[in-house]
Amino acid sequence: MGKTLVTGGTGFLGSHVVRALADRGDELRLLARETSRLEYLSGIDHEPAIGDVVDRDSVRRAMDGVDRVFHVAGITSMRHGDRERVFEVNVAGARHVLEEARRAGVHRVVHTSSVGAIGPAPRGGSADESQPFTGGRLGNTYINSKHESEQEALRNAERGLDVVIVNPTFVLGPDDPGGGGTSNQLVRRFLLRQIPVYVDGALNIVDVRDVAAGHLLADEKGATGERYILGGRNFTLERLFADLSRISGVPRPELRLPGVLAVAGVEVASHAPVSLPVSADEVRSGTEWWTYRSDKAERELGYTSRPHEETLEETVRWQMELLGDRVGRPQLHMLPLDLAGRALRIGGRLLGR
Repeated sequence: MGKTLVTGGTGFLGSHVVRALADRGDELRLLARETSRLEYLSGIDHEPAIGDVVDRDSVRRAMDGVDRVFHVAGITSMRHGDRERVFEVNVAGARHVLEEARRAGVHRVVHTSSVGAIGPAPRGGSADESQPFTGGRLGNTYINSKHESEQEALRNAERGLDVVIVNPTFVLGPDDPGGGGTSNQLVRRFLLRQIPVYVDGALNIVDVRDVAAGHLLADEKGATGERYILGGRNFTLERLFADLSRISGVPRPELRLPGVLAVAGVEVASHAPVSLPVSADEVRSGTEWWTYRSDKAERELGYTSRPHEETLEETVRWQMELLGDRVGRPQLHMLPLDLAGRALRIGGRLLGR
């Protein structure tokens, strides 16, 4: 067997994929920028390949002697200012990796997509791989870029590349090299009490270690040109914040706003001289139901996910160790919203609602 090339191996999900591949016994080559930090991969035998997915020449060099590719690299930002970079990495970068893998005669590629490429489910329901893309109406840079990068994978499959697609849901877990700059940022913001209000949305939570294992299962058992949702437990945001509060001891947000008001508030506040922890796109996305079923992956790949309590507990523990005494500290500029939420909640109880 030839080498296994991993892109994005220094990131949150990518580093877990690298560890899973090392445990499988793969001979690893990691495409990483010269400035990438490799501390989290210490002790893992690998060949470094200096480069970037946006640099086609470096991708081509990295493909030499490679048997399989795990393309995990990507940017998850929903910030408007990151739009060009998101499309450059997520779409052009995927095109470079997929086309150069086909050119090099790579035997198999596992392409890391996202449920964003499927789009939100109907409110109160859940979606699977058969759902047509529903995310375009949101105008969200990240979601559109993941949809387009998945189309690149499918086009290359039609041209003869053996590529299988995995669609992780909202990935949480410990051992995040970024310290919380990924989807773990939601938990980090919660612990820092930077979420004074929430909206009536829902999402599917999955453990990063289960997603990494799902990548290997897709490599071993996945069908060419097919996509597989790698998910766990569906939560409303209200239930998720209640669970995080119970585990951490940090009070949950008191105020739930209609989505249209929350988005409008963030858009207005974005013009004020204050730094907001969220963007309007993130809030708009939070009003949707990102809820899914992993039946296909379970049936065809043998995929399983661990109990959600384990994932939440270990994610909270990891973040609390990083944040130290900053956990649960009241944010002064958030207090008016917090007090308003408590008043509304008490008023609702008194009125019997």
